[in-house]
Amino acid sequence: MLAATAVSQSAADPLAGLVLDDVPEPGFRPGWSVVRVVASSLNMHDLWTLRGVGHPPDRLPIILGCDAAGYDENGDAVIVHPVIADPDAGRGDETLDPDRALLSERHDGAFAEYLAVPTRNLVRKPGWLSFDEAACLPVAWTTAYRMLFTQAKITAGDRVLVQGVGGGVASAAIRLAVAAGAVVYATSRSEDKRLQAVEWGARAAVPSGERLPERVDVVIETVGEATWSHSLKSLRPGGTVVVAGATSGTNPPADLGRVFYLQQRILGSTGCTRGELVALLRLMEATGVRPPIDRTLPLDEIHKGFQLMIDGELTGKLVVHPPAPGQ
Repeated sequence: MLAATAVSQSAADPLAGLVLDDVPEPGFRPGWSVVRVVASSLNMHDLWTLRGVGHPPDRLPIILGCDAAGYDENGDAVIVHPVIADPDAGRGDETLDPDRALLSERHDGAFAEYLAVPTRNLVRKPGWLSFDEAACLPVAWTTAYRMLFTQAKITAGDRVLVQGVGGGVASAAIRLAVAAGAVVYATSRSEDKRLQAVEWGARAAVPSGERLPERVDVVIETVGEATWSHSLKSLRPGGTVVVAGATSGTNPPADLGRVFYLQQRILGSTGCTRGELVALLRLMEATGVRPPIDRTLPLDEIHKGFQLMIDGELTGKLVVHPPAPGQ
């Protein structure tokens, strides 16, 4: 089967370590299922692996891809929950299992014709959701869902700031918060992406670092160092920053005086549970919200897709299609 595999890592030239080649199909394992992948999508996590960030080189080679939707061996349409873990080890929350792994960290990922995952990680794909839309959800949209509803516990009318329009999690957070009745503000260095955020329902989108029209109850933070100071200054007393990434760096100025004096809350968030993926689907069905897809590409053009991500040319998700059977 055709697969996109990380064989080496380089911060300067990450795509040099991405190889398209024929590899053996996954074999049978008790308690696991083999999924024929219909659609997958790119995440920053894939690029971090190629850059050598958070992924030990001794785990290479490995097939990349954290998101997948397709058919299981029974012909049922499924979405793959990407956190491979023991829920009991996390007291009922698999994201708290110290030994958890995201798909493509220890187990071959979804940029292939077939994928093997624990059977419990399969969630039925509803008929109202396309395979392309389903493939956008497992990492970015569930991460945003957990940040907004499990961690921040937003309700209708809350003021929410989403930093960094364009990334998968930020795009999902805008759409989901708007669907939940929140007043959403967004930031971006790109005027085109700010306009896109407003089209998605944000009340306003401002250049990165610019003052907002009002202070917010919640900040969705995935950028890190570059936006951290702005996030804290934009937050009302007693408000909450939820952090699920730091693409611009992990060591921002702490500004502890502001944090304790204004009693601001800083919460970490990673991934999601299988139950949260199911809850996300229920929210999407009720509200009609769907993931914005920037474009689709065949698996054999995946290098082009990664370059678009590196260049910051994507607004929404890029979906990848492996070859159909017999092609």
